[in-house]
Amino acid sequence: MVEDWYHLSDTRTYSMCGSGASCSACGAELPTNRSCRELCDELSAYTLTHGDPEFIHQYMVDAYAAQHFSRNTKQVTLAAALIGLYLFVERGYTGKQVQQAHMWLGNQMKGWPVFPAPLEHACLSVADALNAPPGPQRDEVIRQWARSVWEMWKPRRAQLETLLRTSYGGL
Repeated sequence: MVEDWYHLSDTRTYSMCGSGASCSACGAELPTNRSCRELCDELSAYTLTHGDPEFIHQYMVDAYAAQHFSRNTKQVTLAAALIGLYLFVERGYTGKQVQQAHMWLGNQMKGWPVFPAPLEHACLSVADALNAPPGPQRDEVIRQWARSVWEMWKPRRAQLETLLRTSYGGL
């Protein structure tokens, strides 16, 4: 169970109102009878039909994976998400460039590191992105969400940079 190892002391309020139930992984307040996974699926439909060359869908995939990890999450899933967020936020990669880096790394990587869990939630979640009006406003909230998830993982930056430098020539 996520609560056993993930510090859940978050008291923020979120913009999406509903049943009062909240996600144990990201802290988002969930609408009645909806899960974070369902919200992610709905947002995926938006980002995949977007048709933008930036490919914001990749930011959403990486932010969600890095925010909704558990003991059962494969190491490759979390490592790829963190690498993607790092490349977007710290190195200015587009979603398309991150996707290409993921494919290249996936073909090169033999083992994936373990990343200790952060002690805080990100300040945004999939609920905030989905609650923003479709179009440029939602796209910007998706980018902000990815940045906020990276901020909670930023203490792992040196570990990621070492991994990229030693294993992959620095990307």
